Amino acid sequence: MKTFEQLGIATEIIKAIHELGFEQPMPVQEEVIPLLLAKTRDIIALAQTGTGKTAAFGLPIIQKSDAKQRAPQALVLCPTRELCLQLSADLNDYSKYYNDVKVLPVYGGSSIDSQIRALKRGVQIIVATPGRLIDLLNRKVVSLDLVHTVVLDEADEMLNMGFTESIDDILSRVPKDRSMLLFSATMPNEIAKITKKYMDSPTEIVIGRKNEGALNVKHVYYMVTARDKYLALKRIADYYPNIYSIIFCRTRRETQEIADKLIQDGYDADSLHGDLSQSQRDLVMGKFRSKNLQFLVATDVAARGLDVDDITHVINFGLPDEIESYTHRSGRTGRAGKNGTSISIIHIKEKGKITQFERSINKKFEKRTIPSGDVICEKQLFNLVDKIEKVKVNETEIERLLPAIFRKLDWLEKEDIIKRIVSLEFNRLIEYYHNAEEIIEPSSDRSSNRNRDERRGDRKSFDRGGDSRKAEKGYTRLFINLGKMDGANPANLMGFINDHVTDKVRVGRIDLLKNFSFFEVPEHESQKVVNTFKGLFVEDRKLIVEVAEESGGGKSDRSSFAKNERRPKRKGYQKRY
Repeated sequence: MKTFEQLGIATEIIKAIHELGFEQPMPVQEEVIPLLLAKTRDIIALAQTGTGKTAAFGLPIIQKSDAKQRAPQALVLCPTRELCLQLSADLNDYSKYYNDVKVLPVYGGSSIDSQIRALKRGVQIIVATPGRLIDLLNRKVVSLDLVHTVVLDEADEMLNMGFTESIDDILSRVPKDRSMLLFSATMPNEIAKITKKYMDSPTEIVIGRKNEGALNVKHVYYMVTARDKYLALKRIADYYPNIYSIIFCRTRRETQEIADKLIQDGYDADSLHGDLSQSQRDLVMGKFRSKNLQFLVATDVAARGLDVDDITHVINFGLPDEIESYTHRSGRTGRAGKNGTSISIIHIKEKGKITQFERSINKKFEKRTIPSGDVICEKQLFNLVDKIEKVKVNETEIERLLPAIFRKLDWLEKEDIIKRIVSLEFNRLIEYYHNAEEIIEPSSDRSSNRNRDERRGDRKSFDRGGDSRKAEKGYTRLFINLGKMDGANPANLMGFINDHVTDKVRVGRIDLLKNFSFFEVPEHESQKVVNTFKGLFVEDRKLIVEVAEESGGGKSDRSSFAKNERRPKRKGYQKRY
């Protein structure tokens, strides 16, 4: 492996990159840097994000820039504002000690007047999004006549975002003898068209294989039914205590819904989609980059050009249609030599896509089962213990408080203190998974799917045909085909019952499940309650209330469960309560 000195990088630039932690060139840098320094006419580099490509083109264009010339000499085009700012910051860091070279980010959503003033003062390198650059060109406040190097970074994403005409316009305004470097993670037909039009026998560099997934990314998938996808997402999130992830959704609406659910369930999450204003987008990205968010829920379009380090997992809340989209999604993790995981939550109809994607990216997808509640709680618990063990104690600040703390806790044994610390942190999680149904993988066999709830192993030991819990003495246990999915809770279910039963009725124990519930009433009033609800409909759904038998008792409520358990929550149920 060569050094940066052997590649021909100037001493001043090497000093700056060593301060940033660069020791040895990465493969894409070793390939691209000598070609750009030698003024190779045209280069196509196929490489994933996170492989070191910014330095691969950044170091040579800085070195080739003449600070005495106050006009732009290098142009970097990129798809989004976020990537534009990131690239500019990196180039400024690399040029810290080199000849006072100026780098200017040019993008929409920011004051064009301040960008014009900076251009008039003189810049050598412009990093731009296509739309804003064309605006400046049309205003005749910037000239590209002295540009010797053009870089198209994440070219495939720019084309996906509809910038083809803008790129054509910009490239028609740069000198014919300029060098051109095209960076892309994939090689779609549109890229091939640009290379034919604007490149002359380009040198092609491939890091890995064309359209191949990032080398450090593991690809796994979980198969669940559509109605269990969000529950599966929660379990995956809980299974990885230190997860820092982008969750990809297909639509803006789904993105917002999933983000809202995660926030309601106590996760540090927010959404990123096209309906957000630029200021809202900047706020969300600021929180995510500073790791005040653990989950960023995004659409493909909104996430294009994001350049965030240390993302541990990419989660696909369903697979995209195109392999290029999957490649870009998974390329957000496993960057700069670190390992990452791309997780897909799919339903059975998407299984064929997994096979197609495996062939395209030359990687095998690992099939996993959704972790059980017990496994999740255990993993979270030991993660907490690990944090307690490794926490840095500020002895000076805490020492004065310790005597009072010791007196306060003196009556507790060490084991009691540990139990209380764990309970303080985990009571909510443990309670949730104690009551949660396990998620069963769907089967392609329809009869197996029909009976899947019989195999769920429900924590409260209810099966579809009856109820293993015996009623309190003097009470009868009744079944009702309304549950948590319908917005039921003990208070509104009790109110609903007494709104319909004459003379009120004393309601005993209530057990709420996902799609149905059990409640107890005095034995002498049970038949009155059952008769009250006969023939009653909630919206267009027939209400079923009947005596719950013990498991194995030949009660006819098996058919009631089968007919009603899969019905979605209908608009207005909660209002009825």
